[in-house]
Amino acid sequence: MKPVLVLVGRPNVGKSTLFNRLTNSRDALVANYPGLTRDRHYGEGYIGKKSFIIIDTGGFEPEVKKGIMHEMTKQTKQAIIESDIIIFIVDGRQGLVEQDKLITNFLRKSGQPIVLVINKSENINSSISLDFYELGIGNPHIISALYGNGIKNFLENILTIELPYKKFFKKKEFTNIHSIEYIKVAIVGKPNVGKSTLINSLLGENRVITYDTPGTTRDSIKSLFEYNNKKYILIDTAGIRRRNKTFEVIEKFSVIKTLKSILEANVVILLLDAQQNISAQDINIANFIYESGRSLIVCVNKWDSIIHNQRKIIKNNIKKKLNFLSFAMFNFISAIKLNNINSFMESINHVYDSSIIHLSTSRITRALISAIKNHPPCRKKLIRPKLRYAHQGGKNPPIIVIHGNRLKYIGNDYKRYLEKYFYRTFSLIGTPLKIEFRSNINPYIKI
Repeated sequence: MKPVLVLVGRPNVGKSTLFNRLTNSRDALVANYPGLTRDRHYGEGYIGKKSFIIIDTGGFEPEVKKGIMHEMTKQTKQAIIESDIIIFIVDGRQGLVEQDKLITNFLRKSGQPIVLVINKSENINSSISLDFYELGIGNPHIISALYGNGIKNFLENILTIELPYKKFFKKKEFTNIHSIEYIKVAIVGKPNVGKSTLINSLLGENRVITYDTPGTTRDSIKSLFEYNNKKYILIDTAGIRRRNKTFEVIEKFSVIKTLKSILEANVVILLLDAQQNISAQDINIANFIYESGRSLIVCVNKWDSIIHNQRKIIKNNIKKKLNFLSFAMFNFISAIKLNNINSFMESINHVYDSSIIHLSTSRITRALISAIKNHPPCRKKLIRPKLRYAHQGGKNPPIIVIHGNRLKYIGNDYKRYLEKYFYRTFSLIGTPLKIEFRSNINPYIKI
């Protein structure tokens, strides 16, 4: 079992910057805004051959009793319970402030070992640490998360002195996460359609802040999840807002991270609200998923709130407005009540299997010949394209590469015909299929 370190501190002291450096990633949003990290993030860090789990938390304000900051504080408290050691981060530029004292008093009650870290130490006299001895939690470590100063010594001290590393490793318990196949599932949609509620229902805990305010998830949050002996990584993304509402740089970061999460995923869940009409915003998100080539399940949430005689009308309306997603699967669920979750998880497995299907060259070529016999390509300017053979050119999405002569004369209608023919022949579901044409050039034939 790996040691678990949790980063705690008031807003904007550099927790996410340190998290990104320790995990060698950009998984936590970083900008000069208090309260930017709202949920807890999990990552894996290394120092030499030693690895550890690191949890990044939102700005901690234990005295706040309501609102989004209260929800963030609840997330931090849960992370402290999960941890083996608390990394309490303070701001060296600002010096000791009253809020640091309040947080110290709270952390002492947890019973967990606490390590004090003074961040933002670049170009600051080391005597600044003297003020922080008043907190009474030992010698502080002076670092710069931004530039990496002092981090190696700080980590070695934690893992060898503060938290003896050997007690966490038993050979029998070691599992290499990279040796296990995880299906990455990104859940996307406009704000407040129930993305975080769905993940929390699946996980059985309040892993992601859910609050009745559109846009409470700003980062893309990853959670490991097992269902019927299959392993998944669930990615909860920030809600993508309408362009005219995207003012803050934070929101721009969040949209970019959402789009990157789509590209990273094996399967994308486009979550819609059954109580709302399909909007231009929904269509824009759907279009990006379509262009990305990812497997897709259109999941309509809050279905239990729709009376039965309205359900068929709503289904038809959704499919009509999203008619360019003809390959997608559709599911109708209640995230909060877990209705139809078995069907939902089976859909994920089906579309994932379709996206990574292996097709032999002989099988694809036989299907191509059959398609041509059923409907040969039309002549264009007295020239008929010649399709000779095909092979698989990629997965997620499946790509079929067709070789032949004069293929530049194949029109879009015939290309769509081939896509549908292959789709039916290979029993694909929920994944787009891409076709590429490659003409064999004969230098002795003038076209």
